[in-house]
Parts: sequence; C-alpha cells; structure tokens
Amino acid sequence: MAQGGSAFPRCSQSPGGRLVNCVLEPSPSPALVPNDSPVTSNENPKQHIPLEEYAANLRSMVQYLRSVDVPEGRIVLITPPPLCEAAWEKECLAQGCKLNRLNVVVGEYASACLQVARDCGTDVLDLWTLMQKDGQDFSPYLSDGLHLSPKGNEFLFSHLWPLIEKRVSSLPLLLPYWRDVAEARPELSLLGDGDH
Repeated sequence: MAQGGSAFPRCSQSPGGRLVNCVLEPSPSPALVPNDSPVTSNENPKQHIPLEEYAANLRSMVQYLRSVDVPEGRIVLITPPPLCEAAWEKECLAQGCKLNRLNVVVGEYASACLQVARDCGTDVLDLWTLMQKDGQDFSPYLSDGLHLSPKGNEFLFSHLWPLIEKRVSSLPLLLPYWRDVAEARPELSLLGDGDH
C-alpha cells in the first residue's frame, strides 16, 4: 500500500497487455496499491506475473511514490492474503476450470513483498502471515477462498488502521471542527476573517 486520500490513480494498459500500470498523481496523501493473489503460470498466463517481476513492480511503485515526494514513512506495502485452496477450488470447478492458485506460491509472493519493504525502508502489513497465525482457520476471512469477505476486510482494517493512524495523528486539522463553524456565515469560519 502506498496511502489513499486525494491521490487518484490513472491506469493504462502496458505493452503486451500483461500488466495494468497505475500512476498516482503527485500528492502527500495516502494511496492504496492493491495486491492480489498470484496465479500459476500454466493455468492462466494472462494473469501470471513472475515472482521477480512482481518484486520489481513493487519496487518501481515505491520509487515512483518517492519521486513525487511521498516519504517512505507514508508508504505501507501489504502482502497478499493467504489462499484457502479448498474453497477456491470449488469456485474454479464451478467456473469449469481447475485450481489455479496455491497458498504456498502466495507465500512466496508475500515473502517477496516483505523483502521489498525491507529493501526500500517502508512498513509492511504481512496479511499472509497474520491471517494464518497459530494455525487459525482463516477461511471466514475469504468470501470464495481468494477474495476478502466482510470479516476479512474488518481484519485488514483492524491491522492497517494502527499503521495509518500513527502517520496521520500528528497532522494538523485543515478545517475547524464542525461545532466551531459559524452557523450563520460558515465561510467566516472556513476561510478566516471572522469569529465563530
């Protein structure tokens, strides 16, 4: 993750149609870079990104954010979540195909994400490890074995929010608290030149 507020992605298809490259407009705000589960190359070559290329893409995203003056302290990478193979296989069979992802492979990509974060000096949220901690059943965190369920989104938020909060808690308020806005003439409170 890089962090999200007023940074809006502009996406363009890369040559060869393999990757979608998102370029974030320069902004000091947070920007989210999604991280999906890797596909095995022989099952779906259109979606497969080799491990080395995946790591290079993450590095490139971090370097781009730094080049537009987003400090590494405002960048958080997130590993892909684990894959529940049994649930995902059912989903694949319903679509007429066989299992096309393995949790052990997802773990390799999670490790690569961790290494990129270490190399780049950024924080990382290791979702892959956290969801499987102490052998817990992580299937309720996934709606179909692959994508986060509402409970999975809550899990992600509960672990991501502390990382975000420590970055934003010291930022000054840009606008007054709603109770401090003059009801009759709010522009005076919002733009200055007046008492509340």
